Amino acid sequence: MVGNVNPTVRRRRLGQELRRLREERAMTAEEVADRLLVSQSKISRLENGRRSISPRDVRDLCGVYGVDDQRLVESLMQMARESRQQGWWHAFAELSPTYSVYIGLEMDASSLRVFEPQVIPGLLQTADYATALIAGALPEVGPGEVGSRVQVRMRRQQRLWEDRIPLRLWAVVDEAVLRREVGGRRVMMEQMQRLAECAALPHVTLQVLPFSAGAHPGVNGQYAILEFPEASDSTVIYLEGGTSDLYLEKPHDVQHYSVMYEHLRAQALSPEATRRFIEELAGTFRAAVS
Repeated sequence: MVGNVNPTVRRRRLGQELRRLREERAMTAEEVADRLLVSQSKISRLENGRRSISPRDVRDLCGVYGVDDQRLVESLMQMARESRQQGWWHAFAELSPTYSVYIGLEMDASSLRVFEPQVIPGLLQTADYATALIAGALPEVGPGEVGSRVQVRMRRQQRLWEDRIPLRLWAVVDEAVLRREVGGRRVMMEQMQRLAECAALPHVTLQVLPFSAGAHPGVNGQYAILEFPEASDSTVIYLEGGTSDLYLEKPHDVQHYSVMYEHLRAQALSPEATRRFIEELAGTFRAAVS
């Protein structure tokens, strides 16, 4: 059970194992919470991997579930110890605790499908675009924190450019994303050039959803679909919010968003047409700054 995975994913796997043990005993989260004199929400957070799990939590839960296999108990407790280790992104957790959960999942994902109706996906942004975007979206944040957030974003991009087994990224972006001038025309010109470079990577697919598509399944906003190399790790749907984020893992939710994404891909320009569209926009911005 203990593999070479990051602490966020290990915590998630441990939570899945604890949920399995509870369901085998036909117990509800409320019943377990009553036995341990804790809140039901704590049990839910432990099982969904959103809360740090201590070895004592594991021991107490195994006691409630009547687990008599001490090797299993010790293995789960070891997973709990290792899940409390920190990845590089935890140094920036004060920026957004929920965001650090997402980064941990992204670091272990094998593929990511994302729809963005407002901004360039973070993995494809230039540093100047990211700086202007964050400063504009969070006007109350000072330059130091803006710089830290940009640093995190650039570090995340190593999954595309430096990993031996890179992240497989499929991004569909609304046409409005490319036409909204973030940081000025020079920044946008350089951002278009970066998009062209990224789209040329064999593991990156980029499509633009044109205005002519009209109403489409993505009108309700941004979302991402994260898939993992281990079959035991369920697919996660990530919905980013202004003050809190939402993670969905139930099969019917995953199916719903996956079908929506297929419709978005079908309505978007082809990857080849998208590259031509980006090249034309880059030329427009280039002419405007020359």
